[in-house]
Amino acid sequence: MCPLLTEVKSYVAARLDEFGRIDEGRHRQLLALSQYVEERLRQGRAADLTFICTHNSRRSHMAQIWAHTSAEFFKLPGVRTYSGGTEVAAFHPSAVRAIAQAGFLVDKEAAGKNPVYLVRSGKNAEPQKCFSKLYNDPSNPAGDFCAIMTCAQAEEACPVVFGAAVRISLPYEDPKKFDGTDLQDQMYAERCADIAREMLCAFSHVNVGPTKG
Repeated sequence: MCPLLTEVKSYVAARLDEFGRIDEGRHRQLLALSQYVEERLRQGRAADLTFICTHNSRRSHMAQIWAHTSAEFFKLPGVRTYSGGTEVAAFHPSAVRAIAQAGFLVDKEAAGKNPVYLVRSGKNAEPQKCFSKLYNDPSNPAGDFCAIMTCAQAEEACPVVFGAAVRISLPYEDPKKFDGTDLQDQMYAERCADIAREMLCAFSHVNVGPTKG
């Protein structure tokens, strides 16, 4: 596993000190994710996580990236993260900017209405390829994965996630409501921090014994 970039490590350290801000009900939801990952890894199987939001443009991408980074930080090989939506839009520029400001290396591999970004948590790390797509896109697992619903709208529009072995509700407030306001960048940064904090908290509870450390 590739070492995290210095800027990402600093951002992670700040979020680790904020676990006390997570309330009890939310913590229970995060533990469902922890338990799924731990069970899979203890069985010697991959833990495939697909984060789902309506447009796969903001929260689901942030969650995919931070889940991957949390697994790297806690040295949990076998965790594979993906994201998708019930509709296709684009990875929103403000969400991309928030990820870059958290310390990630972000390169645009392809332009257009739905750009493709390569996001790295380490200088020599394998990049995560981020672009808006349906949750059942061929680049995502077709079956035996955990579906994590990151917005209430997608949860309502998608009562059945085909192929999912487990489904977890973990909605986040949409920063989209602040688009075009003076608070836009601040709220995207806050949502990035919220998601980072909770993904790190979830993965901190994963204990797979001697393989961790």
